[in-house]
Amino acid sequence: MGADKKAVVLLSGGLDSATTLALARQEGFACYALSFDYGQRHRSELVAAQAVARALGALEHQVAKLDMSFIGGSALTDMGLAVPQAPTAGIPITYVPARNTVFLAMALAWAEVLGARDLFIGVNAVDYSGYPDCRPAFLKAFEGLACLATKAGVEGGAFRVRAPLLHLSKADIIKTGLSLGVDYSQTVSCYAPGERGQACGVCDACRLRAKGFAEAGLPDPARI
Repeated sequence: MGADKKAVVLLSGGLDSATTLALARQEGFACYALSFDYGQRHRSELVAAQAVARALGALEHQVAKLDMSFIGGSALTDMGLAVPQAPTAGIPITYVPARNTVFLAMALAWAEVLGARDLFIGVNAVDYSGYPDCRPAFLKAFEGLACLATKAGVEGGAFRVRAPLLHLSKADIIKTGLSLGVDYSQTVSCYAPGERGQACGVCDACRLRAKGFAEAGLPDPARI
């Protein structure tokens, strides 16, 4: 890896972000993984993120404390709201207001300090829950903002928001990750897991994950 080929990779500890880290490493990037302790109810994902970062060779892994629970409005940060156990119409209550905007902004700040120009995020516009901040238009807009709002951008450095999973089905994501050595037993995708990261099996994230493994013709090693 060249000394100038650095990337900041958002790493939640879930299936998609683990695959994204593996893809960034395959491209030869020195990866700086960034996770967030943002007041989420599913804190076991942070343990998973640490394991994934080690296993997939992240050069550094930071867990930023950024409490978004005071905002409310999401079943992932407001314990008074239940995680849906069945599909719902429209944007689900598990959407965390502006989460990817905030996370990418923090990744951008760290990237500027590191001298990195690539930000990797594991969003998907095929098998997803309808979140507005997982769409190509959002990523393109943030990339433009990154080039306008930073010292590096003003001085001529271009930032790239990389979303390698954007147009892949969950089954294809899983097959790609397995080909790169991702151990999905280390990941936690569930919105309401048990204390040891056991999947509930009924939330939207669990259903999408199960569908992906079924379509890939593979057993899901998720903790249950």
